[in-house]
Amino acid sequence: MAINHWPENERPREKLLEKGSSILSDAELLAIFFRTGMVGKTAVDMAREALTHFGSLRRLVESGEEAFCAIPGLGPAKYVQIQAALELGSRCMKETLQRGDVLSNPTETRNFLMVRMRPYHHEVFACLFLDNQNRVIAFDEMFFGTINGASVYCREVVKRGLKHNAAAVIFAHNHPSGVAEPSQSDKQITHQLRQSLELVDIRVLDHVVVGDGETVSFAERGLLV
Repeated sequence: MAINHWPENERPREKLLEKGSSILSDAELLAIFFRTGMVGKTAVDMAREALTHFGSLRRLVESGEEAFCAIPGLGPAKYVQIQAALELGSRCMKETLQRGDVLSNPTETRNFLMVRMRPYHHEVFACLFLDNQNRVIAFDEMFFGTINGASVYCREVVKRGLKHNAAAVIFAHNHPSGVAEPSQSDKQITHQLRQSLELVDIRVLDHVVVGDGETVSFAERGLLV
């Protein structure tokens, strides 16, 4: 039965308008982007089959065009719609922290870092520089490495902090493995960076490790000692 023959309170679009987007399942959200089904299958049926094929929503949306379009009924048009939606979401999240914004919401900060750093397949170390009122000065991705790690140089971080005339900094780096648990080397470099930055009166407020859908805060763990 086609979706437009379903009861109105079961149709994805109508459910979203009435109850909000959070009430919809992954398949229902995808179906809204797919828009149409194919002979014998609704857009929701196709979305469910695609999710089963890829194993998760993230693997589906991050799949390449060839893999995506290999699923019956999913062609370039649907692939483009999904990629455009992802980019819109990413740009909206990036706009949550702009120069001059005051960091008063730790959750918003972690979400920003998640959006910026989770997609990388290699390790990236970044610094979020702040003024003495915790207003954003700059977000700089400074060191890039392999899937296993990135070399971080205290001297370069100090130089960049002085260049920005920063009063504080939040470190962030991703773990391409998806596991956000800090390593011993993460703890060691954080300690070294704190010692170096203290000499020029730049406070280290946090170090956030970004994994696959999760983050770990050094400050919340009591690791900034």
